[in-house]
Amino acid sequence: MEKKVKIYTTSGCHYCQQAKEFLTEKGVEFESCDVGADKAAFQEMKKISGGARSVPVISIGDWVIVGFEREEIEKALK
Repeated sequence: MEKKVKIYTTSGCHYCQQAKEFLTEKGVEFESCDVGADKAAFQEMKKISGGARSVPVISIGDWVIVGFEREEIEKALK
């Protein structure tokens, strides 16, 4: 079963863009939430990440990764 992938971003975030490109290159479908425009998504991001206020926050199945960490994303996708 494929893991659900969700990425919390802001529109001007360079690392968010890199993370989305990385996931796309891997052929991973993901849902993108702009926490700058969506207050509910921002609250959800803070809740799942233990209060993180920086982006990207990437949720892959039960994993929550704060920041664009290629190795962690690779591990979580396996």
